[in-house]
Amino acid sequence: MSYSGVIRVIAIYPLLFLLAIGVLSAQAQTFSDTGKETRWAEQVSETLFDGEIVWLTAGQHEFLAIEMRPGNGKVKNAVIVVHGIGVHPNWEQVIRPARVQMAEAGWTTLSIQMPILPNQATALEYQPLFDEVPARFSAAIGFLKENGAENIVVVSHSLGAAMSASYLAQTDSGDISALVVIGMSAQTSTMPVDTARAIRKIQIPILDIYGGEDLEAVISTSARRASAAYTAGNSDYRQIRIDEANHFFDGQENQLLEPILSWLESLQ
Repeated sequence: MSYSGVIRVIAIYPLLFLLAIGVLSAQAQTFSDTGKETRWAEQVSETLFDGEIVWLTAGQHEFLAIEMRPGNGKVKNAVIVVHGIGVHPNWEQVIRPARVQMAEAGWTTLSIQMPILPNQATALEYQPLFDEVPARFSAAIGFLKENGAENIVVVSHSLGAAMSASYLAQTDSGDISALVVIGMSAQTSTMPVDTARAIRKIQIPILDIYGGEDLEAVISTSARRASAAYTAGNSDYRQIRIDEANHFFDGQENQLLEPILSWLESLQ
């Protein structure tokens, strides 16, 4: 090899090394606002009365979850509870009622912190964060299975419902047996993913609940969501409208949870 050839080899290897480091850094990058996650975790820890805090790991990132077991302590039937845009696993609207009431009804609940952005961020700005969703679901599923869960379902709200549908449309692991989406929009101009397209790829039972006073983007796309399930041949898709409920089901918590529990029982 000539002297000039040696120089070229020496020059190339550092370049390849730097490129490799760049790839690894990109793979490890977290788009979620981890500072906000930390602040939410501190607030939840100080105010939690029902359930126990557990810490799960997605890649190199540790995130908050709240586990609550039924009175008998059994974990066989479990629910992963998924919150909406920018909030936390003990949010007073939809999320806390779901995780507490379902535990009281005999389900182990695991409410998980999803990737979040600052308060002013729109749903569309969440698109890069969808890449972080599978790792969080994998961590939650792994935790529940390690503790004896045999039947795991997902109950999700708003943007969390879109994240859940997107995740389940990409996986066929069989770890999740049913999906409940609450207040999920299928309006492509305002959502990071096409949730109707995701529904067409999901073959497990789906319960789609929304309020009669929900967001316009949710109400106006209800037929599109149902049509997507019909097109996919999912005979286990059901849609329920709760007439007096708004997007957060304020004052309608029992009206929300009763059909969810009844539907899940019908699948047993």
